[in-house]
Amino acid sequence: MCGILGVVGRTPVNQLLYDGLQLLQHRGQDAAGIVTANGKTFHMHKGSGLVRDVFRTRNMRSLQGNAGIGHVRYPTAGSASSLAEAQPFYVNSPFGIVLAHNGNLTNTDELKSDMYRTDLRHINTNSDSEVLLNVFAHEIAVRVENASLTPDAVFGAVEAVHRRVKGAYAVVAMIAGFGLVVFRDPNGIRPLVMGSNVVDGHTEYMFASESVALDCSGFKLLRDVAPGECVYVTFDGDMHSKVCAENTKLAPCLFEYVYFARPDSVIDGVSVYQSRLNMGEMLAEKIRRQFPDVTIDVVIPIPDSSRQSALQLANALGLPYREGFIKNRYIGRTFIMPGQAVRKKSVRQKLNPVALEFAGRNVLLVDDSIVRGTTSKEIVQMARDSGAKKVFFASAAPAVRFPNVYGIDMPTRAELLATGRDDAQIAAEIGADAVIYQELDALEQAVQSVNRELDVFEASCFSGCYITGDIDAAYLDAIEAARGKGKAQPEGDDPSSKLVDLNLNVAEQNLM
Repeated sequence: MCGILGVVGRTPVNQLLYDGLQLLQHRGQDAAGIVTANGKTFHMHKGSGLVRDVFRTRNMRSLQGNAGIGHVRYPTAGSASSLAEAQPFYVNSPFGIVLAHNGNLTNTDELKSDMYRTDLRHINTNSDSEVLLNVFAHEIAVRVENASLTPDAVFGAVEAVHRRVKGAYAVVAMIAGFGLVVFRDPNGIRPLVMGSNVVDGHTEYMFASESVALDCSGFKLLRDVAPGECVYVTFDGDMHSKVCAENTKLAPCLFEYVYFARPDSVIDGVSVYQSRLNMGEMLAEKIRRQFPDVTIDVVIPIPDSSRQSALQLANALGLPYREGFIKNRYIGRTFIMPGQAVRKKSVRQKLNPVALEFAGRNVLLVDDSIVRGTTSKEIVQMARDSGAKKVFFASAAPAVRFPNVYGIDMPTRAELLATGRDDAQIAAEIGADAVIYQELDALEQAVQSVNRELDVFEASCFSGCYITGDIDAAYLDAIEAARGKGKAQPEGDDPSSKLVDLNLNVAEQNLM
């Protein structure tokens, strides 16, 4: 999962991009990058770490221009430790193109082979985003005549991308000397919204993964980019749009509403905040129906993303809602020092219980989901150590039994706690007296009730049904085998040493 941002403004956009990326920081903390366009010159700076750590005043001053794109990275495909895979990516032909991408391609290996054998393009990293950039650049190149670029050429290139590329992708890209190109996969799996702002009678445009980036930047939310749609905004501010794919359908990822998106965002017409309140209501109905004899004294959320669900659940059941865990918001990087190599990292570094909320009580802990179960197990133990009589654990999401291949770095099937276990076994594994999962149809209803036009969701991690139709057991076996061969990121690596700062003058570039 990543966060992307694109702006065509009337004044310098470097601060706007920086502020927007900070608002999207929850979507990725591994790396951050910004590219601005000043005439036919791109200015790029990117590096490993948080936005606040990657960009300094000198970097911001070098990011000149009235248009730009930005990215915060959550590693999925590729290697988390490789700075070469920080986005945006750049190719110098045709014209010069930079691209940032949220999602995950499911036919990356096939595309890489095509790039090498047919399109004669070299892919330098393991990132599927670089593959996507080269597919797009190639399709632009074959449609360019006399060094000019028309909206029809852009739309034709995106149509070809949709035919060739499979998976989930929301994209912002810039073509040097021409404009900003934004497009979304035909299933609309990953979110992408657009907004506008009027400055001195001229319209500025912003595109972002979530509406919160627009709201807090002074832009008015216009709408979501439609599945399969391409929006092309010239650097002069002229906007063109077209749906460039056949058989489109809106099937947003359910996990966006459960966990990833900020509660103050609106995605595909759905208030994330309201959807989480609804999740709590649905979960309360299940508890009333299936656990009528369970005595609960207090409802306690696992901060932060489960708060709305827990609050509404408590209200629906007429139970006290209490903040029983205090979160440390200033946890930095963890270093392995001499004498600590064998010590288990504890959730207590991030959460600390308020003992008086647990002592002598039957507590219902509410979390957004349970994935591996390691954190859940430690949290349950903290509750017991604080004096809880009984600990029940509720999940606002259904049991996660399958990997997600569309941009969420979920573990292999063997690592998922719910794989091969029923609810009683899961409860025993994490040390809870009972585990209560949301039902999938209830989760879908919680989101759908906010926007009745939604009738399909990407819910593969819960159901095992992959909406792109190209995922089978062999595919999952292959990615799990590849994952097993990956190397972990060095614990003590200094992110300040992983920076890229480039001025890319593309004024004299020739076409391929």
